[in-house]
Amino acid sequence: MLFPVYWMVNASLQPAGNTLRGDWFPFHPDFGGYATALRDQGRNLVTSLVVALGSVALSLGLAAPAAYALAQFRIRGSNVVLFGILVTQMVPGIVVANALYSAYNDLGLLNSYLGLILADSTAGVPFAIIVMRSFMQSIPREIIEAARVDGAGRLRVFRSVVLPLSTNALITAAVFTFLFTWSDFLFALTLTTTETVQPITLGIHQYIGAHTNQWNAIMATAVMASVPAAMLLVAAQRYVAAGATSGAVK
Repeated sequence: MLFPVYWMVNASLQPAGNTLRGDWFPFHPDFGGYATALRDQGRNLVTSLVVALGSVALSLGLAAPAAYALAQFRIRGSNVVLFGILVTQMVPGIVVANALYSAYNDLGLLNSYLGLILADSTAGVPFAIIVMRSFMQSIPREIIEAARVDGAGRLRVFRSVVLPLSTNALITAAVFTFLFTWSDFLFALTLTTTETVQPITLGIHQYIGAHTNQWNAIMATAVMASVPAAMLLVAAQRYVAAGATSGAVK
């Protein structure tokens, strides 16, 4: 399973040319591929980072209050709403992308950061609601009622009590939303038609077609695209483990 990752790093350090003739280990590493990748794909990396962080902020901003309402309020029809959220996870992405293309074309959102953020949030919001609702259901109602007795309103309870207690779930939802957005290819391909706003996934796809003889640069781009996601997972793994399992047992 890890061999493709190893070969990606190894090939990125080989001289330009056919990587099939490269060594099994880069005894004389050549960083020319990284220089080429940074020159050609640096802007795309920044674009992906902006879109991913924007999607995380929007998804959590919408999902956190929705999850709190579904978990703690007695709302008629809440089970129907939750079922609808689950159904959205079953809709093929290409269906959503095609529908969004027509709407974006009318609204002028093609080739824009906002358009990609909104599109990627369609996957982040439902997942974040499901994760955070499960966690918020495990918060003892006595804590919330004690805050209400002390004079805190619903918004104050949510901001000062529920959110701090839901840190693990928030980080888990944020990490997976970031990964969804960072690795998105379908929305990037459908909703961008120029190189003005181009995520790194689409950049790699077009890079392969244009530079098939520079596999070291292609692999260097893939390595740089993998580093942010890997670093994020390493830094947040204990929060993700706690957030993914919390709420399973009361």
